[in-house]
Amino acid sequence: MKKTFVTNMPDHIGAFLKASKCFSSLGINITRVSYNKAVDSHKLFIEVDGDMQTIEKAKESLAEIGYLQNDESSNIVLLQFRLQDHPGSVTAVLELISKFNFNISYISSQENGTEYQLFKMGLFVNSPISLSKFLDQARKLCDVDVIDYNQTEKVFDNGIFYNSYVDALTRLTNLSEDKKQSLLVNVNLAMQTLDEQGLSPYKTFESISKFAELLSAAKGENFKPRITQHTITDKTKITLIEPDCGSNTAIIESDGQRVFVDCGYACYKKEMLAIIKELVPDFSTKEETLLITHADVDHCGLINEFDKVVVSQNSAKCLTAESEGGASFREQNHLHLPYVNICKTLTEYAPISKEKLVSPWRAPISNAPIEQIGFYSVGELNFEVYEGKGGHLPGEIMLIDFEHRLSFTGDVFINLNDLTEKQAQYNQYAPILMTSVDTDAKLCSKERNALLQRLGAGEWSIFGGHGQKKLYRTVKEK
Repeated sequence: MKKTFVTNMPDHIGAFLKASKCFSSLGINITRVSYNKAVDSHKLFIEVDGDMQTIEKAKESLAEIGYLQNDESSNIVLLQFRLQDHPGSVTAVLELISKFNFNISYISSQENGTEYQLFKMGLFVNSPISLSKFLDQARKLCDVDVIDYNQTEKVFDNGIFYNSYVDALTRLTNLSEDKKQSLLVNVNLAMQTLDEQGLSPYKTFESISKFAELLSAAKGENFKPRITQHTITDKTKITLIEPDCGSNTAIIESDGQRVFVDCGYACYKKEMLAIIKELVPDFSTKEETLLITHADVDHCGLINEFDKVVVSQNSAKCLTAESEGGASFREQNHLHLPYVNICKTLTEYAPISKEKLVSPWRAPISNAPIEQIGFYSVGELNFEVYEGKGGHLPGEIMLIDFEHRLSFTGDVFINLNDLTEKQAQYNQYAPILMTSVDTDAKLCSKERNALLQRLGAGEWSIFGGHGQKKLYRTVKEK
């Protein structure tokens, strides 16, 4: 098994050697190391591979030498004091800090041409109660603000960065405390992965912050997806729900039957269910079927709210692996792994109960970019089902109804030209944090071309995984 230790390493010669000896003495192999003094002078991330018993012994050894201080994040606070710019103005503040026995981990101040200086300090505090008492007394001396990463200069501290950064993300998204460690590890992994691709570490941190801000900003009363209805025939309509963040959800209602296509992020479950129940009042009383175009986190968030989930055989393998504690297809890609785990944490993703999965089609057998693997009907709609070779994600499917010139394409074909402003903002961060949203961009392009070549002459309605319905016109060759 693999385990990532987040160690608080002393900043002196031989510190890593000491940690390494803890693992080598137990026969544990180190599989990843990440340390960047410019980001955080103490945080050393060490991923190891070993059995559970020896990993537990290693944990004990690291704790004995003082490298594991799991409660440190709750003891760190960044404060900004607004002091008059004259000699000795900081003395009273320092005396108060000494009175409360707080250690100072970071100090930063610079004149700014005004009569005040903004004096930033990082303090290790004993308890929330002592901090509250300290702030009460400090505010009698000057204005004091509690600050975080997004309100300071980029390199605001090289000793408490990760904890402060993750604390800010946790507060922003209302995450539980037990999610912080996973977020901490994967934020570091994203930084290391993209740093090796030549991207600045702070570009990574900024992108994760913006991504989290967009997710949070679209919750509750601010969850206002674009909702449109599309009449296909007298007996068939499609309702398209497009959130600011995450995939579309399409509701197909045809001749008394109903099927949902994809279902967005889990963090919007409450908001989405309220909208769905308003659109289809009998949602809670009827057996509901969900069809998943591919097993990405942003398409599968509400997957457990449905009675039956229809997927390709490859998507079933992916979702089953997750339900059994294994790695999804994205997580098997080292470039995509940190982003996916950050998404899972920030959006509260929960794996499906695999008993709900239904795979009615055969697996692909050819090397073609897309291959017909079966059929699927909803009322008067009759789709040919095609599976791609995994250009976007293995297991991806596309549906084509030739009679009604209708297609559902997942993320193989999306309407980038008709995203809302907020959707466009959201969609710019995944390519940064994954280096590419596609597993193989060239292969995905071939799949997209093959799909469009399948469409006959006339005007087609294409429902992609993101963006509004695309009206696509083909002309019959002479």
